Amino acid sequence: MNKHKLTTKDYLIPFILITSLFFMWGIAHGMLDTLNKHFQDMLNMSKAQSGMIQFSVYTAYFGMALPAGYFMRRFGYKKGIILGLSLFAAGAFLIAATTTFESFWIFLICLFVMGYGLATLETAANPYTTKLGPKESAERRINFSQSFNGLAWVIGPLIGLFIYGNNGAAEGEKLSSMILPYSIIGAIVLIVAIIFIKTKLPEITDEEVSHEHVNVVVTDNPLVNKPLIKQRHFVLAVIAQFSYVAAQTGIFSYLINFVTDTNQTPHFDVANGPYFLSIGFALFMIGRMSGSLLMKIFEPTKMLALYALMCCLLLPVVSMNAGWVSLIALYAVFFFMSIMFPTIFALGIKDLGSKTKKAASFIVMAIVGGAVFPPIMGLIADKYNMSAGFFAPIPFFIFIVYYALKGSVIMKQQ
Repeated sequence: MNKHKLTTKDYLIPFILITSLFFMWGIAHGMLDTLNKHFQDMLNMSKAQSGMIQFSVYTAYFGMALPAGYFMRRFGYKKGIILGLSLFAAGAFLIAATTTFESFWIFLICLFVMGYGLATLETAANPYTTKLGPKESAERRINFSQSFNGLAWVIGPLIGLFIYGNNGAAEGEKLSSMILPYSIIGAIVLIVAIIFIKTKLPEITDEEVSHEHVNVVVTDNPLVNKPLIKQRHFVLAVIAQFSYVAAQTGIFSYLINFVTDTNQTPHFDVANGPYFLSIGFALFMIGRMSGSLLMKIFEPTKMLALYALMCCLLLPVVSMNAGWVSLIALYAVFFFMSIMFPTIFALGIKDLGSKTKKAASFIVMAIVGGAVFPPIMGLIADKYNMSAGFFAPIPFFIFIVYYALKGSVIMKQQ
């Protein structure tokens, strides 16, 4: 067996199907990150108020991750994926059905339902991907799958352009442009759920991964018998993932505000904001794809440390309001954030054996960082300016540097 192979022949079809899930929830998130500015304009909301969009979705992650993990431990990965797709589709259809109310709070409730589905999918797909091939290439494999998440994030804002096209609608129709895209998404997700129902997937146990191409008996690892709370690399991974998602969500959510803010130089028309977000997500996708390749050469932990350090150095440049230099620095941050989520995830669940699904649930719960931080970043922007808001994520990246260099080390005597 070549330990550097991305996956094996027997796992190829499941790997392709699971990777498609990363693309689907990327579309949903890419659209959400265009909606902050849209709701600010259409419903006369502050930046802090529009940050409740991310709060709603990522709070659902916190509430659903553990139940999803328990569900999969009892019924398996496949049924967990089908449950996630069903909730995802239900949330999308609810959004399409309730836009005529023009109620931000009803929209948030519908997003909450969709967030339950996204949380369930992430709880299943992230750890499942790490199992579909050699143990040594787990970090590279999840980065490859997450690259399609990045591709979807490029497309999501372009779908958002359709939504933005309804800025001049009459009362009762201001949000009507959301009906078609969310109806289509709901229908596609439902079709994918049916495909998963009809497809046979290998149910890989966490106690022992045994395959003609993969012989890894994780129960030989003495760490497996330790409770999760004593697994230092896992506990710090939860904190690192909270930090990363908090920083990522804030940066993603307010890029359009950054490029359209009248206090910025240069600043651009609001209608073109989604294009700028798509450019950022394209760099994010390129970062994940190139990162997956580079991990064949460089250690994932060293790459994670370097990329997080670059974000620490670039964000002050973004906050300087130095015109094009600041905008280019912000785009560079998108590139360097790219490998963080999948790499932290893979490092956090490494060598946990039968505790892998439970550990994955806690790491997905850490995505709640995306609920907490955008409203705070919005408050800073409302009080000062949008540039100042980009100072706020720096401490999160500092912690990720620490995790990559020290916290991710699996200690045999903890």
